[in-house]
Amino acid sequence: MAERLVIVSDMWGAKKGLWITSYLGYLQQYFNIAFYDCQQLGNVDEKINSAENVHQAFVDGGIDTAVAHLLKKEKEPAHYLCFSIGGAIAWKAGLLGLPMKSLYAVSATRIRSEVEKPEGEIRLLFGDGDMYRPKASWYEKLGLTGELVEGFGHDMYSDEKIIKKVCLDLLNTVTQNAGRNVGQKVI
Repeated sequence: MAERLVIVSDMWGAKKGLWITSYLGYLQQYFNIAFYDCQQLGNVDEKINSAENVHQAFVDGGIDTAVAHLLKKEKEPAHYLCFSIGGAIAWKAGLLGLPMKSLYAVSATRIRSEVEKPEGEIRLLFGDGDMYRPKASWYEKLGLTGELVEGFGHDMYSDEKIIKKVCLDLLNTVTQNAGRNVGQKVI
């Protein structure tokens, strides 16, 4: 039986998320996938769809609403793959009891202000040019390690190279193939 993977979008949800189809294309053969659009989870419906307005709507209650909706919808342990604000939503839901086997968060905004971490395996990926990434001291304080990718900024998760990397990382983390990780050659 396939593992369950919950994917939580960035702040644009499906509106500007054509890149998400690449993740789905790679991962759907290995996982039972549920996809959540952050704008729908957070009841964010901005008339003027500027980055500032959408971001402010999340800050002004959209994150909390999205967390509450995710907690209502997801009751079984699952792996989580989240992008930007989706990482913050899953993180906060994890702190409130969301049954999480693992969290792979790419360019997760707003987690740098968190003082606790959710249960389960946590993998954090940021571009070295991402102004929203946590400082080294934050990782130390929470007992986490992160991964920095050189030459990328905040929206790196929409780049095909990063999509392939994240999908392979996720498969290597959760998929066992006859006692070895997928993508590794046993000699």
